[in-house]
Amino acid sequence: MADSYEGMMCGIEIHQQLDTKKLFCDCESRLEEEGYGGIYRRLRPTTSEMGEIDRAALAQFRRGYGFLYQSCPCTTCLVELDEEPPHAVNADAMETSLIFSELIGASVIDEVQFMRKIVVDGSNTSGFQRTSLVAVDGSVDALGRRIGILSVCLEEDACRRIEATDTDVVWRTDRLGIPLIEVATAPDMRTPEEVMEVALRIGTLLRATKRVKRGLGTIREDLNISIPEGARIEIKGVQELRMLPDFVRNEVKRQKMLVRVRDILKERGTKDAAFEPVDVTSVFKDCPAKVISGALKSKGVVMAVRLPGFAGVMNGDNGTLRLGSEMAQYARTAGVKGIFHSDELPNYGIEQDYVDALRKELGMTGEFDAFVICAAPEKRAVRALELAVGRANQGIVGVPEETRDPLPDGTTKYSRPLPGAARMYPETDVPPTTITPERLKRISENLPELPEVTENRLCQTYGINPQQAHQIVARSLDDVFCRISDEFGMAAVAATTFENTYRELEHDGVDLEGIDMEMLYALFSGLKDGKYAKEALPGLLKEMASGTSLDAAVEKLGVAAVDAGEAEAIIAAIVKEREDFVRSKGMGAVGPLMGPVMGALRGKIDGKQASDLLTKAIKQLLG
Repeated sequence: MADSYEGMMCGIEIHQQLDTKKLFCDCESRLEEEGYGGIYRRLRPTTSEMGEIDRAALAQFRRGYGFLYQSCPCTTCLVELDEEPPHAVNADAMETSLIFSELIGASVIDEVQFMRKIVVDGSNTSGFQRTSLVAVDGSVDALGRRIGILSVCLEEDACRRIEATDTDVVWRTDRLGIPLIEVATAPDMRTPEEVMEVALRIGTLLRATKRVKRGLGTIREDLNISIPEGARIEIKGVQELRMLPDFVRNEVKRQKMLVRVRDILKERGTKDAAFEPVDVTSVFKDCPAKVISGALKSKGVVMAVRLPGFAGVMNGDNGTLRLGSEMAQYARTAGVKGIFHSDELPNYGIEQDYVDALRKELGMTGEFDAFVICAAPEKRAVRALELAVGRANQGIVGVPEETRDPLPDGTTKYSRPLPGAARMYPETDVPPTTITPERLKRISENLPELPEVTENRLCQTYGINPQQAHQIVARSLDDVFCRISDEFGMAAVAATTFENTYRELEHDGVDLEGIDMEMLYALFSGLKDGKYAKEALPGLLKEMASGTSLDAAVEKLGVAAVDAGEAEAIIAAIVKEREDFVRSKGMGAVGPLMGPVMGALRGKIDGKQASDLLTKAIKQLLG
């Protein structure tokens, strides 16, 4: 499969939340369960210093959404609501960005100037995001070679999207303003697996600063992918590291499909389709298809556009050609449920008679003549078809530059055109931050350990193996591991838990990022105090990951430790119940009976103690 990625280029942008207060005010950096009140706004793009309007901002504006912003106590102030200018940049956040820049050997800018990046999708109350360039030209060692880091930026996070209707989007301002480090790599990755390895290395270095947040949503990756004859595509906001290779594979496959579509259309001599929408409601007035009948009952219309030369590439060759899916994604940004095209009909309740009548109505006679239709309110239907036809015409050129959103199955959907330089202009409310040589010297002399140095120290100090040390550091558990080992003498148990148990739980879909260091310390403290056995740890971790407190998890699972007398009684009953089996096997019954014993006592008693008590009980029975 390596040959299938020949010529592919991929770079990553990693956005990591910092564990400080917000970037431009003293509000807390945390997410809230509830939002209150609301400020309603509509946003519009502005021209840059060059007198241009960014194409991505314009596409977002044309969707016509209004935005309702919820506030949260302690995490929202007038700065988040854009009713007050930003305060001074958070010193801890700036320091963290400088520490990371020094860790990767980047050249730090001597005067950090914030810029405004136009964003009118509603995710920022002001219509722009504040961002600054901190350093350039760094690198990390991964894959046995040097991976270039083009830039390190410090910026503010956006609002959280809560819900949306056909006309409005509700945002919560708790996340707005949380500091982010943005790390942009060079396009140095050549396979899907390399992308994940580089992202893991950068994430480990970020966590080495001990100044970043942990948990789902605190680190996000954007992918920039291109192939020969393709185009740069940005996949924005991937949250699961393990999914990165899937997104790369599927994007390469998608671009290759679009290159093939281009070649077919060029071979046919297909020209740009004219956008000439026709009202064909009369053709479908009695159509039983749910989408069409529903639209007509709501006083909508059915509009159609002819697409000469596009038959067979919208959904052809056993589904391997999928230009129609690309067209539908563009159309949905107009607020419609979707479109129908001739490659997929008859289907969805639209019978052949309706297809034949429509072809006649549109005057379709060519071998490769196709059509696309949309049932919706007239204005939306026309706009949706305009976008769909525009996307079809792009198919003649090849792969258009886009920003795409990740989906749970590893595929993506169209979001907006790829933004350009026209979205940036200076931030006049935040003074520049001068970075002195003295400050950089102080930082460089006190840098945190590199991950490999920490791993070696753990192996030498606590006698664990390199694989265990690597997993502990990769999960940023080295501090709590050292604390547990030093105070409780449990290095071996902790290492096994943080490697094997964590891996098994993650394989089962358990998200352990929500378990903080104090919770882990309390878990092992209870083990040291004999409140439960080490066999209880996997179940307790799973419960704690779901938000259950440690005490409640112990009670729920029924793993509170039992005394030796109670354990002896339970084991004696199990042996007595299987007396015939024990007498036939003799001491060979110990192994088979450990299953029932641990089933009754798992988490309540140590496995070795259970084995000793079972051996004793069998000896007593045998006399």
